[in-house]
Amino acid sequence: MSDTAQAMPTANDTAYDVLSYRSDFPILSEQIYDKPLIFLDNAASAQKPQQVIDAVRYVYEHEYANVHRGVHYMSEKATEAYEGARVKVQRFINAAHDHEVIFTRNATEAVNMVAGTYGRRFLEPGDEIIISVMEHHANIVPWQMLRDEKGLVLKAVPVTDDGEFLLEDFKKLLTPRTKLVAITHTSNVLGTITPVAEIARLAHDAGAKVLFDGSQAAVHSVVDVQAIDCDFYVFTGHKLYGPSGVGVLYGKEELLNAMPPYLGGGEMISTVTLAESTWAELPNKFEAGTPMIAQAIGLGAAIDYVSAIGMDRIAAHEQDVLGYATQKLTSIPGLKIFGTAPSKAAVISFSMENIHPHDIATIIDRAGVACRAGHHCAQPLMDRMGVPAMTRASFGLYNTRADADALVEALEFTQEFLG
Repeated sequence: MSDTAQAMPTANDTAYDVLSYRSDFPILSEQIYDKPLIFLDNAASAQKPQQVIDAVRYVYEHEYANVHRGVHYMSEKATEAYEGARVKVQRFINAAHDHEVIFTRNATEAVNMVAGTYGRRFLEPGDEIIISVMEHHANIVPWQMLRDEKGLVLKAVPVTDDGEFLLEDFKKLLTPRTKLVAITHTSNVLGTITPVAEIARLAHDAGAKVLFDGSQAAVHSVVDVQAIDCDFYVFTGHKLYGPSGVGVLYGKEELLNAMPPYLGGGEMISTVTLAESTWAELPNKFEAGTPMIAQAIGLGAAIDYVSAIGMDRIAAHEQDVLGYATQKLTSIPGLKIFGTAPSKAAVISFSMENIHPHDIATIIDRAGVACRAGHHCAQPLMDRMGVPAMTRASFGLYNTRADADALVEALEFTQEFLG
């Protein structure tokens, strides 16, 4: 890394210095309509610290070349940094081996990779897949496509009115034909944190494999895939303060070895003749073509960043802001919060009486407050909650109680303006 790169925060700080961490994110100093930016759309995509920006720029300015194939200096340096990022991911999620980490474009591609390889190879007509009502479309649509292709049965675990995962109902859905369970670790809409270790234990007792969508969970809490004992785990870089265009599929070694390749081409082969080809060892078997070199290195820098702060400390800070924001928002007449499960991440989705979510998001944007409005790629969950859309405020490591106050002030103005 260049000498100009900013120093990393350290996990040994005696206090969570949120203002110092905020200063690492250049975009947070932007003015929106002459107002300070209050960025509360982190569940969609988080902002990037200078350390990540510097890491990506440094690759392109000083050490860029294609990886693995070259014996020249630049290729060796790029390969070292790229594979170093894989080790960082391994340690971040506590995978047993770095070759159990597959780089993808995003979590969506990672789910599709499992559906298109494990699902096509090992699931038979009549086999069952269990998802939940609160899944992101990326953890619904691939299984629907596989269901239609192979004649499978797709079941969904319901949630309570508060958005809590119904574990007892999940138990009832398990049968000897259940072969795969694909559940979110943390809902992108409700913030609900599911009991992943118990889900995995019950699924394995029934003879099923387990995939968890950790796109939100990996941002807000410590993830230990060995402690959870999941078979597959996916997450994405752009929500974890890293670049867009890179995601992660974790899979147990024996499963990845048994699965066929997802894409064919360069890098994923051992030998090629005009008659046949053989496959490379893990992880190359699943990384066909030139990979997302700078993006993966940037993800590694993002993992360095959050790890230096400490995921436990980030989680504690976000829970403080979540509790404060929830209390303040409940004081607004006519505002309804969706998702009040006892265990939830720093995500608040809500509606306001007689005001469309898109109107809310549009008006508060003029106050510099960036929130998301819509169905949040979770239309079945919207149907369950009886609304077409919600407004969502999602908090990150750099958000403060003052940000929550700004949100409340903007919402109160919206109510008065449209009242």
